Amino acid sequence: IVVGVLTFLITFCGCVGSLRENICLLQTFSVCLTIIFLLQLAAGVLGFVFSDKARGKVSEIINGAIVHYRDDLDLQNLIDFGQKEFSCCGGVSYKDWSQNMYFNCTATNPSRERCSVPFSCCLHHADQAVINTMCGHGMQARGYLEASAFIHTNGCIDKLVNWTHSNLFLLGGITLGLALPQLVGIVLAQLLINQIRDQIKLQLYNQQHRADPWY
Repeated sequence: IVVGVLTFLITFCGCVGSLRENICLLQTFSVCLTIIFLLQLAAGVLGFVFSDKARGKVSEIINGAIVHYRDDLDLQNLIDFGQKEFSCCGGVSYKDWSQNMYFNCTATNPSRERCSVPFSCCLHHADQAVINTMCGHGMQARGYLEASAFIHTNGCIDKLVNWTHSNLFLLGGITLGLALPQLVGIVLAQLLINQIRDQIKLQLYNQQHRADPWY
């Protein structure tokens, strides 16, 4: 909602400012775009320079998502999609799912999913028509070698980092594609502001000379 409101206000300033030739609205539009562009640039530079801290933050986000896996259906679908797409399970390993209260592997856990992992961790065969949602049952109690015959044992953090490194040009192109419209908007807003100011100066000049009795 907040992002939607901010987007509406910024585009409103740009649209109405250009239609009404209002310098104040155009300046607001230009300044907002500049701030957004600089924040994106700073985030990219900081993410590259402090890659270790960025990795730690990603780990924290993924672990938090694991803890709240059953609390939010949208989050659950997102995690399942990520684990299936990247062929991974958990943060560092599949045993990270023990952080979730339903999948926790302690003997006192009364959940039927104790020591299990989500079905999105499971290995799927091409000829498998129906997904077995209980395929991850009891996998945390097994060793890496034994569990690897049934599920993906590698964590999603390393897979995500490796995917990012192998797709740097793609990510750079997407970032550039998002930044170019902002730069164009800033330049066009400044050009329009300069044109409006020139028109105001010309009008003032004409009014002064018309008021001159010798004109």
